[in-house]
Amino acid sequence: MDLHAPLAAILEALERPSSGSSDFDLNPGVVLPEGRKLRPAAVLVALMERHGELQVILTKRSSALKHHPGQIAFPGGKVDASDKDVAAAALREAREEIGLDPANVEILGALPSHETVTGFAVTPVLGRVRDDFIPIPEPGEVAEMFFVPFAHVSDPANFSVQSRRWRGQRRRYYTVPYGPYYIWGATARILRGLADRLP
Repeated sequence: MDLHAPLAAILEALERPSSGSSDFDLNPGVVLPEGRKLRPAAVLVALMERHGELQVILTKRSSALKHHPGQIAFPGGKVDASDKDVAAAALREAREEIGLDPANVEILGALPSHETVTGFAVTPVLGRVRDDFIPIPEPGEVAEMFFVPFAHVSDPANFSVQSRRWRGQRRRYYTVPYGPYYIWGATARILRGLADRLP
């Protein structure tokens, strides 16, 4: 497979102007307080060429975590004061969570920030992993690292909208299941945002 086309499409998508996304996009009835303070965070949308196709690295969070246990996520976390920028934060978190060397990642760009229900402004940083690597999941944070074909998560037809009760209200959210993995919430919303920007 020629991998130039999907990478070129991603670079083109990153150049397109657009507003940020939110966990509340599908819930227009939710009134958010004016002047709310969001904490900066970053995730690495790591793209890697495997088995002749472009794939995305995702993790399954440890069931022992206090927040979002067992959920599917990108490597990432809060931006620390020592981080030069959001890309540095995403790379640092990926090294800590899955053992990915920052020197092995070519930063392609970033999507507009995504506001989460937990009060974070998350910047999705896209990067291409140059060479294969041996993942070293941090057992306190990551139960598993796995790959999903980019073709699967970049096709809007693979997404659906589901709902559940949250804080006494019905909340709608995107899902993009893959095999045994139930990808939903902020991770699915970020992927859907990228899919919608592709030419």
